[in-house]
Amino acid sequence: MADTVTVNDLLDGHAALDIECLDRIYLNGYVPNLQVGGQVVTFLTRHLGYPIPSPAVFAKLGASFRAAVATFAREKQIPVVRFGKDDRKIDVMRRYVDKQAATGESGVAAIGVAQEFQNVFDAAQRDVGTGVPWFSFYKTDRRVSCFYFYLWDADFGPAFIKVCAYFPYPIKVWVNGHEWAKRQATRAGIGFTELSNGFAACEDPAGLQVICDRLGPAQIEAFFESWCTRLPLPLNGTDRAAGYWWELSMRQIEISKTIVFDAPRHARAFFEALVADNLDVGRPDTVELVFTGKHERRGHPRKQPLTFKSKVVTRDTEVVVNAFYKHSRIKQYLKDGRALRIETVVNSPDDLRCHRRLQHLNELQAKARDVNARLLDTERVGQGCVLASPAFERVALPSVIDGRRAPALRFGDPRVMALLGALCVGLNALGFTHRSLRAQVNRLLGSAYTANQMSYDLGKLRLNGLIERREHTNTYTLTPDGQRVAIFYTKVHHRLLRPLLAADQPPAPAELRTALAAIDQHVHGYIDHARLGTAA
Repeated sequence: MADTVTVNDLLDGHAALDIECLDRIYLNGYVPNLQVGGQVVTFLTRHLGYPIPSPAVFAKLGASFRAAVATFAREKQIPVVRFGKDDRKIDVMRRYVDKQAATGESGVAAIGVAQEFQNVFDAAQRDVGTGVPWFSFYKTDRRVSCFYFYLWDADFGPAFIKVCAYFPYPIKVWVNGHEWAKRQATRAGIGFTELSNGFAACEDPAGLQVICDRLGPAQIEAFFESWCTRLPLPLNGTDRAAGYWWELSMRQIEISKTIVFDAPRHARAFFEALVADNLDVGRPDTVELVFTGKHERRGHPRKQPLTFKSKVVTRDTEVVVNAFYKHSRIKQYLKDGRALRIETVVNSPDDLRCHRRLQHLNELQAKARDVNARLLDTERVGQGCVLASPAFERVALPSVIDGRRAPALRFGDPRVMALLGALCVGLNALGFTHRSLRAQVNRLLGSAYTANQMSYDLGKLRLNGLIERREHTNTYTLTPDGQRVAIFYTKVHHRLLRPLLAADQPPAPAELRTALAAIDQHVHGYIDHARLGTAA
């Protein structure tokens, strides 16, 4: 039998480049003092000077903005593209962005126009008996015009700023951290080879990492402010001086760790080892390999695209391992067939206990990098756990720790095996609660598992030093010993005992079954010779 390839072998022996960087950055732009009805009235009356705060003003302001965009596009000779319902916007705009990039100068590549639902203000009119119309304002989702300014920026490369044409004019900003880092590395004279979205090789990895670490709120704010002075916007300098201007907050942030292997075959071997190791340990709900090639019939296009899946890793497949947590997720996949990409995709900063404003980006990035590192560390432990006899005895037998009796975690006990099997679930390496772990144990155990049993088992795990409770929370995390014990117990039970006990049946190798049959025959011969007979 050939030697089994492990994740640790590949990471320690074949990783040519390891870089952490912000990837896709998607931001909301909102006007803080235009978020409730009373603020709208103040804006229309005290700031703009209208005697009646009427929603008719919204239409007037929107028409003025749309006219300004049309004039801007005409004077600058910028293409205006109307997006179709099913258009993938980046695919439509790519040729325009590439054309602008070829000039080497910052500029608006094209303006996209779309009708989209946005959270904007509407008004309700009431009759108060004075003969003067009276309006109340409230937020609602309405289908309105949005302008996508697709840009090529000398610092950030491809980007876009989306502006809603209806009050209070919410904005979206999209940039890419890897594209920013590429341009800074070029200016610093650091040679590199590109991945499609990242780095494949670099002359100075340490210097490149310093550049990636430098990207933060200040650089993104500078980008936004620079384009605010060049684009037509529904708010102007007078509005800004009065305090009506956009503030940026985090909508979706991707923080990546990219490990480039020295040969594509090692990247494929990594994922084969990773997927194989997680098919039973932790019992994931789904493991999917999805074909990325186009498969389409002739004639009219399908309303729903076909999805092609396989259980075999072959060429032209994309392997993605996902772990979901609240609104966010961690994903792992092969990048361009030669690099491991780990991404923590934060769709709500609250998931990592961060505030949403852009000024907290550095804190969010630090926490997300820690998540990436812990996930990779869990996978390393999963394929490198060995428990020496004393360590095994410490948890497998009752013990006394700091004067308190720590009950044993008896190997083979169904409840213990279900408990430790649940701890092997990849997401639990990031943290779990009484409620979330109980649901997983209940599913693995296949029988009633009460809240009191969960509380007792959590106490047992804490006394044995396998989990720790985060201060001021009801969330627990696995200790390094906890990772090793959970994976060791589960692997020994699932990968050794079960197969060995069933080694006389297919799919065990024929040679092993033949050898066991010969041993069984000899054992029965000894029993007969001893005239012991068989149990009734």
